[in-house]
Amino acid sequence: MFEIILIKLCSFIDVIVMIAGRLASLLMPLLAFVVAYEVFSRYALGSPTVWAFDLSLFMFGYMAALGGAYAQQKRAHINVDILYLKVSHKTRSVFNLISFSLGIFFLVIIIMVSVGKYEEAIEFDYRRQTEWAPPMFHFWVMMIIAAGLFIAQLSRDLLNELFYIVTSRVLIEEENRDGN
Repeated sequence: MFEIILIKLCSFIDVIVMIAGRLASLLMPLLAFVVAYEVFSRYALGSPTVWAFDLSLFMFGYMAALGGAYAQQKRAHINVDILYLKVSHKTRSVFNLISFSLGIFFLVIIIMVSVGKYEEAIEFDYRRQTEWAPPMFHFWVMMIIAAGLFIAQLSRDLLNELFYIVTSRVLIEEENRDGN
């Protein structure tokens, strides 16, 4: 029964992170359009926009931050294979437990700082120091959400590794992680 609950929890996290990652990837064509429009406007029309730089900066930040958990889900982050691949699966699981725990620790700090920055941005109406001057509070909301998703994915992976260490069985097969 406990194993079924863990599988459902891990699968739920996988789906949420996959949806967030794929939605974040949809910003790429929008970003390309904004940059292309700015180039066209600046060089063909001789009238650069005041908003394109800020908007492209925000979209890129959103994609990078929100894509972190999805990259973790796909195991696309950097790994030191020289040592990692030469040890047993259980030792790799211990390495993963340590790195996932450190990741969660730092992401909790990011959330705490982001909450403070969000509150400041609302209280003092922080804006980008550009001609367009968009508000900054949304960026901190996105950082909180992105760090929360990343913590959820790392926690899911931590559960999977703990389950393997305790039972010598894999909780969820890696091939099922893509949600298909």
